[in-house]
Amino acid sequence: MKKGRLFLYVIAVLIFVFLLIMSEIFYVVDETKQVVITQFGRPVGEAIKDAGLHVKLPFIQDANYFEKRLLEWDGIPTEISAKDKVFIEIDTYARWKIVDPLKFFVSVRNETGAQARLDNIIDAAARDQITSYELLEVVRSSNRKMEFIEPELDVSSSSKIDSIYIGRKTIASDILKASSTKLIEYGIELVDVRIKRINYIESVRNKVFERMIAERLRIAEKYRSEGQGKKAEIEGEMEKELQRIRSEAYELAQEIKGKADAEAIAIYAKAYEKDPEFYSFLKTLETYKNTIDEKSYIILNTKSDYFKYLEEFGQ
Repeated sequence: MKKGRLFLYVIAVLIFVFLLIMSEIFYVVDETKQVVITQFGRPVGEAIKDAGLHVKLPFIQDANYFEKRLLEWDGIPTEISAKDKVFIEIDTYARWKIVDPLKFFVSVRNETGAQARLDNIIDAAARDQITSYELLEVVRSSNRKMEFIEPELDVSSSSKIDSIYIGRKTIASDILKASSTKLIEYGIELVDVRIKRINYIESVRNKVFERMIAERLRIAEKYRSEGQGKKAEIEGEMEKELQRIRSEAYELAQEIKGKADAEAIAIYAKAYEKDPEFYSFLKTLETYKNTIDEKSYIILNTKSDYFKYLEEFGQ
């Protein structure tokens, strides 16, 4: 019984050792990878770029996998002075790939080391190119006419924007060329370099914002001034129209009043002609009513016309 168990243990150990050896002999390379075989840390033979099942010496050789697809590099925003002494903050990015895995492994070992080389080379190339051109060349890619929504901000002949001769795309292309020649020795092909963002440094940005705020305030004040002028114009027209209406109304009222007075005088005249004494009596009574009340004191001469009918009533 003990011999049977011992035999099973031996068989299990042999199977384990066989599988371990087999796992160390074979390795798989897929379509997106490429491999460099190292023996005791040193590369052996050419790089393996073909996908499939491959063989290596167990235990003493290792398979080092590298990406075959495009890789990204994203730079750190850097402060640079353009040729016209304007300080800007520039942010670049690039796409690259490993075209010579063996040279790549020997020079930088892995992607982390490659990123460090890219930082140094692309940043230096970008700095050299951008400092050679004025800010307008770095920002613009064409001489397309700039359109302004607000007429107040339209470009006059005295502030005409200069034309560019190189442009942002050409500068990015020059950065690509300058960097590519230096990266070949690392087994790296630089596919594309782009300027992702350009901005003023913080101190310059604050001054730009202050100038923009001042410009907005100036335009707002202009609108307010125009509004006040329009308001005064409308109020003047309104007052003028009101005066005209009042004048016409007063003229019409005076005309009606004149006609009414004329008719009243005519009526009074007719009444006076029919009975002058009665007319005089009525007018005197109206005078009494309008001039005498309970708080009034009147001193009259007995010969006064005003006292004539009172005297008659008293008798």
